[in-house]
Amino acid sequence: MQWLQTKGFDAEKYKAMVRSHQERDDPTGWFDAIYSSAEGDHNAVFWADLAPNPYLVEWLEKHAVSSAGKKAIAIGCGVGDDAEVMAKYGYEVTAFDIAPSAISLCRNRYKETDVSYLVADLFDYPEEWSRSFDLVYECNTIQVLPGKYRKQARDAMISLMAENAEILVSCRSRNSGEQEDMIPLPLDKTEIDGFVRTGLIEKSFAAYDDDQDPQVPHFWAWYRRE
Repeated sequence: MQWLQTKGFDAEKYKAMVRSHQERDDPTGWFDAIYSSAEGDHNAVFWADLAPNPYLVEWLEKHAVSSAGKKAIAIGCGVGDDAEVMAKYGYEVTAFDIAPSAISLCRNRYKETDVSYLVADLFDYPEEWSRSFDLVYECNTIQVLPGKYRKQARDAMISLMAENAEILVSCRSRNSGEQEDMIPLPLDKTEIDGFVRTGLIEKSFAAYDDDQDPQVPHFWAWYRRE
């Protein structure tokens, strides 16, 4: 797992930590440890690219905000690169993470930001968020969750969507029946198609390999609520 070996991070220690939380039915309790270990330096977060997702940037360039007041939300915002680019393209952005240390990193990194960075739980988010966002952005959240929490996360994401809203989903991918014991566990096509089975309309879908060495397969999907 190439990405776990960057920035001096111990892959086996990471996987053991995640498994220990999963075994005691605490699927998100380990997140804060990742950001806390960076000791206030966003450059030290091992999974952070420190640049916005190029597929997100391309989508934003092609689908400019047509009116003021369009609201977007970044789920599990990490160190904030994707949230910031959504704000740059005209959205009123809320970005949240369950890890207080992640939000602290964002606020320190972007001291004059227009993004509202908040500590929140996808499984217990503020009531006023329900069906209130025009654009929902999910990047790599589902893949770090186990079992039943993956569908629960997908459904919670969809519940954030206003009428005629869109959701963009970026994740690692795998062939069905393969890599079942991986941490994180990439999505297969059947799993990501769950967004369509809930009633969303698939606007576009791409399977691609990234530019790492070795390359890692990904999905990029755009769905719409109509």
